Amino acid sequence: QVQLVESGGGLVQAGGSLRLSCAASGRTFSTYNMGWFRQAPGEEREFVAAISWSGGSTYYSDSVKDRFTISRDNAKNTVYLQMNSLKPEDTAVYYCAARSKYYSGSYYYTTGGEYHYWGQGTQVTVSS
Repeated sequence: QVQLVESGGGLVQAGGSLRLSCAASGRTFSTYNMGWFRQAPGEEREFVAAISWSGGSTYYSDSVKDRFTISRDNAKNTVYLQMNSLKPEDTAVYYCAARSKYYSGSYYYTTGGEYHYWGQGTQVTVSS
């Protein structure tokens, strides 16, 4: 089992940057594929980015590709989301999620139900 805690959210002007962190408990963090999702008020949860357990593969939604970068440091049990060129439509609560690599299938899923563990979320607000 793994527990996830996000941090780094806040208020930023359009065009600015933020870096979110997701710290995981336990000694098995490196066995989890990780994802970032977001949910805006009144909207469904949306996939943002994913990274494989080794960090060797990444995948992004079209809406954030070329602006956001997902990375991980397995020695620090942490996954990051660097967000640049932020837009007002990026405003949402951002969640990190984990899926064990021992489950068959891809290293990434865009459906939240495929992930086994979730953090509590961190608010990102982008002002225009």
